[in-house]
Amino acid sequence: MENNILQLIYLLASITFIVGLKFLGNPASARKGNLIAAFGMGIAIFGTIFLYQNPDSGKHLHNIGFVFAALAIGTLLGFIAAKKVQMTAMPEMVSLFNGMGGACAMLISIIEFQHLNQTLAEPISLVMALTPGFTNALTGKLIIILLGMIIGSVSFSGSMVAWGKLSGNVKDKSLGRQQLINIGLLFVIFAFAYLVIGGNGEHTSLFFYLVLALSLLYGVLFVLPIGGADMPVVISLLNSFTGVAAAFGGFLYDNKVMLVGGILVGSAGTLLTIVMCKAMNRSLLNVLIGNFGGGAKGEAATSSSFEGSIKELTASDAAILMRYAKKVIIVPGYGLAVAQAQHVVHDLELLLESEGVEVKYAIHPVAGRMPGHMNVLLAESNVSYDKLLEMEEINPEFASTDVVLVVGANDVVNPAAKTDPNSPIYGMPILDVENAANVIVNKRSMKAGYAGIENELFFKPKTSMLFGDAKKALTELVNEIKALG
Repeated sequence: MENNILQLIYLLASITFIVGLKFLGNPASARKGNLIAAFGMGIAIFGTIFLYQNPDSGKHLHNIGFVFAALAIGTLLGFIAAKKVQMTAMPEMVSLFNGMGGACAMLISIIEFQHLNQTLAEPISLVMALTPGFTNALTGKLIIILLGMIIGSVSFSGSMVAWGKLSGNVKDKSLGRQQLINIGLLFVIFAFAYLVIGGNGEHTSLFFYLVLALSLLYGVLFVLPIGGADMPVVISLLNSFTGVAAAFGGFLYDNKVMLVGGILVGSAGTLLTIVMCKAMNRSLLNVLIGNFGGGAKGEAATSSSFEGSIKELTASDAAILMRYAKKVIIVPGYGLAVAQAQHVVHDLELLLESEGVEVKYAIHPVAGRMPGHMNVLLAESNVSYDKLLEMEEINPEFASTDVVLVVGANDVVNPAAKTDPNSPIYGMPILDVENAANVIVNKRSMKAGYAGIENELFFKPKTSMLFGDAKKALTELVNEIKALG
């Protein structure tokens, strides 16, 4: 009876995951989707604690006190972290939390391998040799354990490196012949995994833990050389790895809700990775071995090779341009997040609209340092979702726009993507801001963007530079527009 109730709870939880994921496809319903999926996860957790029975012994879970203590600690830490995190640090937190998911999958595999050894009371290889009829089932379970551990370990250590890079504590670093080293290491990992599965007497456990150690190392080497501008793709890919690893845990425990949740995360992460690559007009293989933003090859243009010169304007000049415009498009970038200027940009939008100016936002898929970074940032300041337009929707509108205000964005508006075959971003779809009548670019300085290349847009005749911290510059701009009456 209890098992039937638990299976019903798992079914309900799986449905909430699917419905929640569907709601996440629209910014207006994303919050509701999160709550629905969280509810499903909650009932699945408590259903497991109180209703699960071991199929062999018929016993319920024990050490309930430790389970609830862990739940309480994790919930408290997660709540505090989510409340205190700044929007600039959101990508780091996503990487950190994703890494914890990979670590969980890794630990499940380790525990299940130890459990196999203890249950059989003999080395795994000996049991497989003496019990031929048991070999297929045991081999299948070992394969699932190893795959879950390898993928979970790579996701954990890779996510930790990504977290370090995004927080500025880890620099891009590529070893000589990095790709060959990675490929060779991967072959070694699967060679040891084969020895674990094939059975090798008393050394089976040693080989298993070598697979663990090498998988963790591979995760570090896998992410370490990838450039900063590619981190949104890497985060999506590692997220899909965590989902796949969780799905293997569902196979191990014959747990439908873990299986469904893992498959959803894995497939959604994979699709998002494909979308990110498409937005950059690059293959996933090129992202993984191209080191974009971390020593990319090719001779990118420098400021000395551009025609024209930098034209600076004041907040007063920018206010006049925007106050008397009919249509303004704002292009947010990571600089907006760094300055915590999302609320000020919303104030600017409301002020312009009160003066009869049409205002929209242009969102590039890889703007910021994680997928959807700008959407999350602007949603926090209550910008209407209807005004957040993706690249395909907004690009045709630039030609009929009086003023484009670029705030902290760089590579996603760089014309080199269309004009310079030597540029590492050549071929990447960009926002066509140069088609507008006037372009105002707010930056702290002329320092190159996250991809480390110069931007020809800054030297165009229609472009003017508004230097300074985004929050301070936009506040001055708002005040100047108000002064115009």
